Amino acid sequence: MFGKRTTFGGNTPGLGDVPRPVPSPPRSEPVAAAASPRRSADDGAAARTRTTDDVLDVRAPADAQRDREYFQTKSAIFNALIDSIDLSQLATMESQAAREEIRDIVAEIIALKSIVMSISEQEDLLEDICNDVLGYGPLEPLLARDDIADIMVNGSQKCYIEVGGKVRLTNVRFRDDAHLMNVCQRIVSQVGRRVDEGSPICDARLPDGSRVNVIAPPLAIDGAALTIRKFKKDKLTLGQLVKYGSISPEGAEVLRILGRVRANVLISGGTGSGKTTLLNCLTAFIEKDERVITCEDSAELQLQQPHVVRLETRPPNLEGEGEITMRDLIKNCLRMRPERIIVGEVRGPEAFDLLQAMNTGHDGSMGTLHANSPREALSRLESMITMGGYALPSRTIREMIVSSIDVIVQAARLRDGSRRITHISEVLGMEGDVVVTQDVFVYDIMGEDAGGMLLGKHRSTGITKPQFTERARYFNEEANLVEALEQANIEQREIMGR
Repeated sequence: MFGKRTTFGGNTPGLGDVPRPVPSPPRSEPVAAAASPRRSADDGAAARTRTTDDVLDVRAPADAQRDREYFQTKSAIFNALIDSIDLSQLATMESQAAREEIRDIVAEIIALKSIVMSISEQEDLLEDICNDVLGYGPLEPLLARDDIADIMVNGSQKCYIEVGGKVRLTNVRFRDDAHLMNVCQRIVSQVGRRVDEGSPICDARLPDGSRVNVIAPPLAIDGAALTIRKFKKDKLTLGQLVKYGSISPEGAEVLRILGRVRANVLISGGTGSGKTTLLNCLTAFIEKDERVITCEDSAELQLQQPHVVRLETRPPNLEGEGEITMRDLIKNCLRMRPERIIVGEVRGPEAFDLLQAMNTGHDGSMGTLHANSPREALSRLESMITMGGYALPSRTIREMIVSSIDVIVQAARLRDGSRRITHISEVLGMEGDVVVTQDVFVYDIMGEDAGGMLLGKHRSTGITKPQFTERARYFNEEANLVEALEQANIEQREIMGR
């Protein structure tokens, strides 16, 4: 018969089982009416069927044929279910009770249609249909996998995932564009937002903090585009970043000290480089008695401290009113007696307010922005402040940046899919109109192995007493800082001496 539909293309091992064929179901048999929450069906509610001949084949023809047969069976059963159930009454039931009710009805439909399948195959079909009605449909198995970093749905017939830094095409599909829009609407409605033709762009989040972006027709020509940036259930720690080679042990110790001594840190990097993950790692070293306020466009940071206030922006309503911007949040949180302010991502004029906060007694504040190098991050900060319409000379803006930011941590996603912390750079001051920075740690790419994976090494630049040493001394971390930097220098000298 068939296995679970949500499997992955080709014969790649470890990516799921290939579905087996299922005979096309009879199309003319009526479905008996059932008790509440089912509707009474005067005409027996004949099952509607959809043709799947035009479904895009994303795998071998034989596998695509099995998919078509599966969709025919599932569509017939699903449509019969919709005709036989009262969705409004189902919505009032608890999730588990609703699932049981759906399972009972589907089992009756399968029996009435005389579809022959094993118990395990029926369980797979039941789970799929329950996900369609109550969950996120075909996305449920992908969301359950912790090794997937991104889910990218391009219309109802194409779904890509990122695993191990590589993007792969899957055979996950939706019944049609309406089914995909249904799932999108279900996701965004959880955070009080909507997506339709009148409001075709929406940012939202899942209950686990995963970031969701939806862009719907007419802006998306080939059907709604849904992008989910997933977050691991077990949050990464600095120790795990060392294990994965994202940073050296000595570099991780420097990052730990930066989080501990309340340095103002800006995390810079490209899309998908791991900025938010790194920010979560650094916030792990905030003292438990500090009051921390986070400001985000879509709440995804998950701080473990007990005294955390989470704020989230709000888009305008249909009349174009009621918008709450990042600037509004940062201005308001200054009145909330924060000790640290964490900004999920700096995109515009709120950069000015963040620098003001860093420079007015809120030491240890952190934020992220998109940039390809520490030097470019400083330029982008200046540009974003100018976007706010401030008529300030460039030198004044740069002096504000220098007095506010202590360290820039650069993250990068390399061409082999790996993520590395490439720079730990401190902001020293100004010489004339130029902001002076110095690298404390850098990552050098040395080549690649036979499998195409890049080979590299984190190294110290030889600095044993950076400018933030004074701050480390104040928090009794100077000895640990010097030891980490000296150890990195010893290792570098040993490498150079070989």
